[in-house]
Amino acid sequence: MSEAQEQHVSTRVLTVPNMISMLRLALVPVFAVLIVGSHDVAAVVVLAFSALTDWLDGVAARMLNQVSKLGQVLDPAADRLFILVTLVALAWREIVPLWLLVLILGRDVVMMCLLPGLTRLGYGPLPVNFVGKAATFALLYAFPLLLLAEMPGALGAWAAALGWAFAWWGVGLYWYSGAGYVVQARELIRAAGAPS
Repeated sequence: MSEAQEQHVSTRVLTVPNMISMLRLALVPVFAVLIVGSHDVAAVVVLAFSALTDWLDGVAARMLNQVSKLGQVLDPAADRLFILVTLVALAWREIVPLWLLVLILGRDVVMMCLLPGLTRLGYGPLPVNFVGKAATFALLYAFPLLLLAEMPGALGAWAAALGWAFAWWGVGLYWYSGAGYVVQARELIRAAGAPS
């Protein structure tokens, strides 16, 4: 059972972690405009700040005992949207290759395919586990570094090496957590079909 599940899960909407997640969602179009307009320094700042808020909303939820049903959906949704928009923008600028976009989005397609079966049994999206959170963390830190890698000189070379390290770890953990979700969903579906 995850740490969030062990705490009381409320139906409140206006909580500190939910407001942080909503701020992250509001930053998605800001980042998109900045990256398309080639305002790379400002885009890196927004991207780094969004990665910080991803960590902060979870900490706030636990410290303030404000784990909510909305937050359990909003936080991963904000993460997925930021990753999607960032990947598309970076691929459009040819900062990352198209295959990286396909590799990451492919995992999200697999996760979406699980939802109809889970929903039919009365389950919502599966709770985020530690590996999935670590994967998101790695990817959200990889992207600003890969954007910084466009800068000339030692800073660009350093950012490229670190950014690709985060990207590969993120992709590996992303698919590993995805495999775990598939196993978990299969067990829930099998248990629901078993005679009592």
